[in-house]
Amino acid sequence: MSQELKSVLLIGGAGFLGLHLIEQFSKLSPNTKIHVFDVRPLPEKLSTYFTFNPEEIKFYKGDLTSAQDVTDAIIDSQCQVVVHSASPMHGLPQEIYEKVNVNGTNNVIEVSKKNSHIVKALVYTSSAGVIFNGQDVKNADERWPYPEVHMDGYNETKAIAETAVLNANSPQLLTVCLRPAGIFGPGDRQVVPGFRASAKLGQSKYQLGDNNNLFDWSYVGNVADAHVLAAQKSLIPEYANKIGGETFFVTNDAPLYFWTLARTVWKADGYVDSYYIKLSRSLGIALGYLSEAFSTLAGKEAGLTPFRVKIACAHRYHNISKAKEILGYKPNVDIESGIKYTLDWMNESL
Repeated sequence: MSQELKSVLLIGGAGFLGLHLIEQFSKLSPNTKIHVFDVRPLPEKLSTYFTFNPEEIKFYKGDLTSAQDVTDAIIDSQCQVVVHSASPMHGLPQEIYEKVNVNGTNNVIEVSKKNSHIVKALVYTSSAGVIFNGQDVKNADERWPYPEVHMDGYNETKAIAETAVLNANSPQLLTVCLRPAGIFGPGDRQVVPGFRASAKLGQSKYQLGDNNNLFDWSYVGNVADAHVLAAQKSLIPEYANKIGGETFFVTNDAPLYFWTLARTVWKADGYVDSYYIKLSRSLGIALGYLSEAFSTLAGKEAGLTPFRVKIACAHRYHNISKAKEILGYKPNVDIESGIKYTLDWMNESL
């Protein structure tokens, strides 16, 4: 017999994915009281894309690594499900990833376990990158192992956190991890804005690799839908053995050649190049190491890195049959519509 989701706590709910979680929970689970826990408050001005009423959201400001802060939010909200999507951006120092992704997640796990009379499930936002080591990922499913060595601190600590969440699964606290790939959409501060900025710098005519590699992009609203489904089904007893202690890849189920998304953005902005200067993977990696070296000497962040070259040149697409069959997930917004929504938001923000 199913139990209605009456209250959810969105940790990281003021962030990029977090705002879309609020939006999709308010649409798809209208009887659920939404609570947000974050180090920063909800934006004072929301994009017209969002239809939820901020005044209906109970907000808790706190530190993810503070047991007291998280405990207070759980007790006050009486949340049946905790959705933990808080995470730093790519390209930050390792100690930040350790603090947020590892220490913060461990804190959420322990506090949730101690309050399992309130919290029945923990849904964690992991990353498809936890299985990536620079080599091709083709039609990967959840049986693929972690690599022996990760390429970057973000995905390394995501894998550590994911493992901790899965190991915490029990009859008292159901845990599940979602692995989105290439998230973009309104509120995105990295993917589409990065493509737009590179075109303004005259970089749209350059191409890393031969563009024969397929890549998974995921519209942020679709990723949020998967979280709603996981939260709802975590309270249905017959789904406990199907989703408890499990991982699920979440994508748009429509892999594109890597540079397709960038060129769609550039075309919308009026940047259409008649030719491309192609840089091979090996040359790009060499230039990436040089860029890192010079940037370190200059005290700046490198624009080109070996990691970014390997991402741009590798196949990275995933099989989401498990999410479709068990969670009932389907991507409701296609890539083209997602790009339009994102560009509309960016133009609105100018």
